[in-house]
Amino acid sequence: MDIDRLIRKIVHFEDEIHAEGERPVSPPLRRIAVGAVIKNPRLSGASGDALDELVHVSERLGVDLTMRALERLGDPASIRSYSKAVVVGSAGDLEHGAAMIHSRLGMAIRQTIKRGRVLIPGNAKVGPAGTQVDVCFGPVDEGWDLDAMDTMSICVADAPRPEEILLVVAFASGPRPNARAKGPSQDDVDRLLAAAAR
Repeated sequence: MDIDRLIRKIVHFEDEIHAEGERPVSPPLRRIAVGAVIKNPRLSGASGDALDELVHVSERLGVDLTMRALERLGDPASIRSYSKAVVVGSAGDLEHGAAMIHSRLGMAIRQTIKRGRVLIPGNAKVGPAGTQVDVCFGPVDEGWDLDAMDTMSICVADAPRPEEILLVVAFASGPRPNARAKGPSQDDVDRLLAAAAR
């Protein structure tokens, strides 16, 4: 399949946060999201429940979109958190989005950044053009790095059209701005669960 023929456009979103809550953010936090607006290949006479075509497209786009994000972020070692999201146009269904972000996209991202031991948060929804989606960031390598958890809301005014899908990958260079809400550690959770099992 010629995936390039499915793409209508590539979109980029970038935040560089220098202050939050009247406090400086040093170094500034950079959040980058890159998305592809594509024709939904499941609407082209495909029959049955097989979603392999969408999975294949997401793998290929995952590498390309991640490379585009790295052009802005630089060294993959600087990434603190990552995310993925999808909005399916109204002629498709939610499982089209799930196939794109939950099957192999994460592996394509990890292959490209050569990191990523932790589950990549994902968000899928169906909606009309201009639907806002929350890109939910989670830590790349340390599962209980709670300061890395953050959100970036994005939308594309003219996408997805009913027969399209908007697929997004995103990365952040640091913790939430001025993160200071301390949560439990893995050791705290392990102790709690051990006590509850008694």
